[in-house]
Amino acid sequence: MTPSNGKRTRNGNGHKAAHGDGHNGNGRSSSLKATAQEDAFSYSVDGDLLEMMQAKFDSDDFLRTFELGLPAVDRETIEGAITNVLYAVGEDPEREGLLRTPHRVAKAYEELLSGYRTDPAKLINNAVFEVEYDDMVIVRDIEYYSLCEHHMLPFLGKAHVAYIPNKKVIGLSKIPRIVEMFARRLQVQERMTRQIADFINEVLEPKGVAVVMDGVHMCSMMRGVKNHGSGMTTSTMLGVFRESETTRNEFMAHINRASGKAMF
Repeated sequence: MTPSNGKRTRNGNGHKAAHGDGHNGNGRSSSLKATAQEDAFSYSVDGDLLEMMQAKFDSDDFLRTFELGLPAVDRETIEGAITNVLYAVGEDPEREGLLRTPHRVAKAYEELLSGYRTDPAKLINNAVFEVEYDDMVIVRDIEYYSLCEHHMLPFLGKAHVAYIPNKKVIGLSKIPRIVEMFARRLQVQERMTRQIADFINEVLEPKGVAVVMDGVHMCSMMRGVKNHGSGMTTSTMLGVFRESETTRNEFMAHINRASGKAMF
């Protein structure tokens, strides 16, 4: 497995995260670069597990909870709306530079809001494996780009995701794809953070999930307060990450050690 928009670490020394107020193993951990070391873990795919997951992905409750399965983007209506906006701001939609702008904007929104129409089964692509491994797995520095639902202006940043497996792990590239699925829609950073954690928790049923997201928001940089020096950090902790201060601190130490200052 190779990294995709993120860097993954697994902590070592065999410490267990499911008991007490943290782990054994003195909190030490080692960083892997998804190289041949991946071969040290024995992965297997259970057919019944995949069948159960497919049934979950197809359920109306699952699709409704994660705002999936929306109808296709109506590009024709968007083009008409953008033409009206150009007229409303005093522009001439017929001039050379703007002739295809409504078409381009409609096409861009189709891409930028594609998260609503992502097929979770195709995203996961059977890449959930049974494995005897229950130490922390971290994918850090995942770049994301989203649209603020209040002004439809971009916000962007990096996500750091961790989970402690409960006999199941997910393919490395799937974590950034999950982040992207929830970023490519009209969002607020707080909700997106929680959705990513809840989705991973629902799919893997791990002992715990942690998500920390850093972001800069164009709606506060380009307009309004015009504050260029501030950023926003949000977090969601589930399971052992919420219950154990030791586990939370270990996760934060990993991302702070690996990334230094998380904002770019």
